[in-house]
Amino acid sequence: MFHSRIAEDPEPSEPVPAGLLLVPVRPGPTGCIARFFRTPLGGRTAVGFTTEQQLTATLGHGQAWIKLSAPALRALATPLGVTTLTVDPQLSAPAAAAKASTWHDWEPQSAGVPRENGATATVPSLKPLLG
Repeated sequence: MFHSRIAEDPEPSEPVPAGLLLVPVRPGPTGCIARFFRTPLGGRTAVGFTTEQQLTATLGHGQAWIKLSAPALRALATPLGVTTLTVDPQLSAPAAAAKASTWHDWEPQSAGVPRENGATATVPSLKPLLG
């Protein structure tokens, strides 16, 4: 029986490149905190980039980052329920357009008052409770 030996596995068990990844971070109370993102389907993912050029092209020049290995990034993300690691993501949502705030359009006198929107909520009056 002939057994062929292949020097390289065509489908390696580790799906990310070897070496360090540039991981986007944000400042936290005790240092840097890894940023997690959403996939197009809404799942949470850790993100790493192989080059600084790819990171800045996707997230901008002002994005802070640290170097971590893929196993270290997975070890940080897994306890938080983030089991996906995306390396060099190509797509990102465009920046949101600035929109005028409308917070002042609500009436402070009616705060906490249920509004009718097709199905009326039954809420007991608060006046007897307040006293």
